[in-house]
Formats: sequence, C-alpha cells, structure tokens
Amino acid sequence: MKRCSWAKHPLEIEYHDHEWCKPNFDERYLFEMLVLESAQAGLSWLTILQKRAFYRKAFHNFDVNKIYDMQVADALKVDGIVKNKLKIEAVIHNAKLIVDHNISLSKTMWDYTDGKVLKAVHQSQTPLSNQISKDLKKMGFKFVGPTIIYSYMQAIGMIDDHEASCELCKREAI
Repeated sequence: MKRCSWAKHPLEIEYHDHEWCKPNFDERYLFEMLVLESAQAGLSWLTILQKRAFYRKAFHNFDVNKIYDMQVADALKVDGIVKNKLKIEAVIHNAKLIVDHNISLSKTMWDYTDGKVLKAVHQSQTPLSNQISKDLKKMGFKFVGPTIIYSYMQAIGMIDDHEASCELCKREAI
C-alpha cells in the first residue's frame, strides 16, 4: 500500500492507516489527541506514539473528570511520559476548563468546518489554525498554538492531509 512518506515505523503506519485524517467526534479521543499533539511540541510524533500507552495510564485514559483532581506530581510518577511540567500542567488545566465550562471539543472544533473535512494544504499552520488557536486561548486553553492546532486538525480528521500519492488520500474532501 502506498502511504504518506512520513509513515515508516510500524506505530506510524498503524496510526496513519487507522486514525490520522479520519473524522472523529469522540470527546475522549479528541482530548487525547489534544494532549498528545501538545506533548509533541519540540519532539517527533514517533516519540509520542511510543509513549502513548504511558500517557493513557498517566491521564486516566484521558477521562477529563478523573484528570480534574490530578496534581502534576501524580503524572510525574508515571514512567514513560515526557516530564515537562508546563505540558502536564496544561493537560490538567485544560481538563478542568472542559469540565468547569462543559465544553465539547467536538462541537467547538467541528463547528469551524460545519462538520466537513477540509482539503489538504500541507502546511504547518493556516489562517484557520491561527484563528482556532486564538479562540481556544481566549477560552483559556493552554498549549494550543497554531502549529499544534493544525496538527490536531489532522489528527482528528478535520483536514485530509494525505499526500496525493497516498492510497488514503480522499479526493472528495472539500
């Protein structure tokens, strides 16, 4: 099967084939991807994929209600995650924000595209990712810069960013 050029390692191939650029509306999954994309800042996606199971353990399988009562020290006890206190604080902060304000990541994100998948632009950020980043920051979210948000949009399927040569590239994306 022809895939995007970045999908080389078995974990990348699995992610590419079954998750990346596939529309997802599940709240827990959307929070997981927000956490993982934020964790990736300054690192490779493969590094984060290799640590994904540890993140699931550290953050209660991304249940925002369970994360709500966590302390940074709780997450730091779990071997295998990136031990960046600012990123861990952001996870807990963002979970509290979602719970306290009853925020739906699915509605928040997908309203930007009316639930439709956008065409690939193959960039690290776009005017839309810039706008979403600004809006999320106004809401109080942390670690949601425009590059992280663009990657997040790919991860949750808001953008079909498969390369033209990839068999998973969807020409019908709008």
